[in-house]
Amino acid sequence: MRRHGTIVVALALTAWLGPVTARAADEKPAPPAAHSGVLLSNLVTLKAKVEGVDLEKRLVTVRGPKGNVAEIEAGPEVRNLAQVKVGDMVVVRYQESIAFDLKKEAGEPEAAAAGMVARAEPGEKPAAGGARVIVADVTIQAIDTKTMMVTVKGPNGNLFDVKARDPKRLQAIKVGDQVRVTYTEALAVSVEEAAP
Repeated sequence: MRRHGTIVVALALTAWLGPVTARAADEKPAPPAAHSGVLLSNLVTLKAKVEGVDLEKRLVTVRGPKGNVAEIEAGPEVRNLAQVKVGDMVVVRYQESIAFDLKKEAGEPEAAAAGMVARAEPGEKPAAGGARVIVADVTIQAIDTKTMMVTVKGPNGNLFDVKARDPKRLQAIKVGDQVRVTYTEALAVSVEEAAP
């Protein structure tokens, strides 16, 4: 999980400055903080129609909007599988956002991650959801305006090379600045009854 968090922070910073080359280690946990600017927010909704349910094997067959068929295994953590019927719709909603805050005063770099998971109550249609937030500070180590490359250091000394796409972003930062990156993702899966 921590290595994944490091990669996510690198990707978030990439969205602000440009592509990244990671050279690095893990982040240490510390308290998350608020952010001032949302850089990217994206919501995707996917729907598939239930074509078959095998309760004994805990398999649900679904057909996507382009006709593709998939067989999904519903593990023991999935409650109320018996309520899923042919014709029901499986709906997946995924949202992610990336925010950044150029810190006015540099301090000890911090990194933290938090998450939650929820599922349907007994008697309800199967549903589950979860969310995760990763926050980390990176410190600008070097800026090369000719190559548009920025080197940043994470809380454990891990280094990332980021290629900026927008020269104006380079003008807004200097060596020693800290950027707090916040990455948030949420996933919800639900089963909705077939329309009458």
